[in-house]
Amino acid sequence: MINDSSMRIVRALRDWIAGAPAGARLPSTRSLVTSYEASPVTVQKALRTLTAQGLIESRPGVGTFVRAVRTARPSDFGWQTAALGTSHSRLTSAAATMRPTPGGGIALHGGYPDKELLPDRLVRAALLRAARSESALTRSPVSGNPDLQSWFASELAADTPLGVNSVLASDVIVLPGSQSGLSSIFRALVSVGQPLLIESPTYWGAILAAEQAGVRLIPVPSGPYGPEPEDVARAFEETGARAFYAQPNYANPTGAQWSQDTATQILDVVKTYGAFLIEDDWAHDFGITTNSTPVAAQDDGGHVVYVRSLTKSISPALRVAAIIARGPARERITADRAAASMYVSGVLQAASLDVVTQPGWQTHLRGLRQQLQSRRNLLVDSISQYASAAEVTTIPTGGLNLWIRLPDATHLPELITECESNNVFIAPGNGWFPAEPTGPHIRLNYSGPNPGAYPEAAQVIGRALNQGTNSVR
Repeated sequence: MINDSSMRIVRALRDWIAGAPAGARLPSTRSLVTSYEASPVTVQKALRTLTAQGLIESRPGVGTFVRAVRTARPSDFGWQTAALGTSHSRLTSAAATMRPTPGGGIALHGGYPDKELLPDRLVRAALLRAARSESALTRSPVSGNPDLQSWFASELAADTPLGVNSVLASDVIVLPGSQSGLSSIFRALVSVGQPLLIESPTYWGAILAAEQAGVRLIPVPSGPYGPEPEDVARAFEETGARAFYAQPNYANPTGAQWSQDTATQILDVVKTYGAFLIEDDWAHDFGITTNSTPVAAQDDGGHVVYVRSLTKSISPALRVAAIIARGPARERITADRAAASMYVSGVLQAASLDVVTQPGWQTHLRGLRQQLQSRRNLLVDSISQYASAAEVTTIPTGGLNLWIRLPDATHLPELITECESNNVFIAPGNGWFPAEPTGPHIRLNYSGPNPGAYPEAAQVIGRALNQGTNSVR
């Protein structure tokens, strides 16, 4: 560690170097010791500091010299513009929700639950057992661990009404996270240039995956209780689309949950047009006052391609999810998965299966429901008290997020900047729209760290809104 004497020498030599030509030789260590009345150790520390800063260089047996300053030539990647062509992807939303929070910041922008909401002990014990099992040294089947396939199938079968054929374990494809599954589904079932109906607003990752797959997005407006079946039918009729991506339970970002009647009507529309419903049940384990009721449980004709993730509910370190699909659709998705990732880590699959089959798993989920409810209520109350200009569009019955409509006069970039300057981090809503936003929105996540700071965060948001709406533009 450099001391004050060394820093005094560093500052003096910097001034000397600034006026010396490149290659000039510095006085010897003995001379510097005499000039600065310092010990040889102190002088050597100062010289090492200047060397680390790139100002001098030592030539053994010769001496120490002022290093020539080399100005780096700017890199020219212009040729890539022609080689790559027009970009069809947007990464702004990913940057907003995935970026780390500086120390002391209040994080309302993220998408993953804080570690206090995860089954910590179950996960750690499961990983230890998985590391000692054969899965640590063997390749997993392409479609996944058979026991994990069976578990996913049984979970959906538990919601299946009488008279509907239950899914089989062989209908399940295990994934390294649901994001890669969405990419495979869009590539396999829609293909480049073809239309895909998609709720608006909706999960930004689905928008990104669809754009990367080259499909054409057709927005269908979705409100607090999901889209209107008539709007879905009209979109199928007008576009000739054969697939509709939706989140019937606790949609990200709105928190919307379809009623049973809406789910039945939309499934009937999908069947009428000989199409697929791509159901993203990402928040299956995050019910608060209701339970997730998958539309896929009503379908035995292969119209619903069902995606369920365990990543958020178990641990972000265990990226495991599944697709449930039937018939040729399953075969096409399986082929795409084999090309993309071949198979999922057997250790991650074994650990995930271990967690969800432990008696403590259901106990954890019951406690999680209560924790999410108290967090949600605290954030809703804080926004209502301190940021009354912000409208909570609906109080979600599950999930992790509040969707906030802001006054029309709000300048969203300025609001985000003002909040961040006060250490409050929120996610701008624009990235959740597959087309133009219907107005200024923000998404607030109530599953992050430090829920006790919600009132403080709401005060910051309220002040920023008042400043923005009162200013002249």
